Amino acid sequence: QVQLVESEGGLVQAGGSLRLSCAGSGRTLSYYTMGWFRQAPGKEREFVGMMRWFGGMTDYSDSVKGRFTISRDNAKNTVYLQMNSLIPEDTAVYYCAAQDRDTGKYAYWGQGTQVTVSS
Repeated sequence: QVQLVESEGGLVQAGGSLRLSCAGSGRTLSYYTMGWFRQAPGKEREFVGMMRWFGGMTDYSDSVKGRFTISRDNAKNTVYLQMNSLIPEDTAVYYCAAQDRDTGKYAYWGQGTQVTVSS
C-alpha cells in the first residue's frame, strides 16, 4: 500500500499561483495513476486532473485545463499540482489519490489541504 501526505495549502489572491505536493511512502508513486480532486463547501468532490502511471500522460477537467498542471518527481516520490491563474471558484479542499491498478478505483487518499482564493 501507499501512504499519501499533502503539503499545506494556503490563501492566495485571485490571479495568483500555488503549488501543492503529494508525497508518497510505502510504494513508488510512479506505479500508480495519480489523481487530484477537490471539494468545495456544500458541493460534491470533483475530479481535477490525473497523471497516468504509464507514459505520464495527463488529463484535466475543463474547469482547470490550461491553468493547472500535474507533474511528478520520481526521485522525491512526489506528485505536484501547479495551479495558476487562480479564481475564487477554485476554493476547495484538495486531495491527491492513487488509483488501484486492479480495481481502477482511487483507493488511497491524502488527508486533504485547504486552498482559498480571495477575490
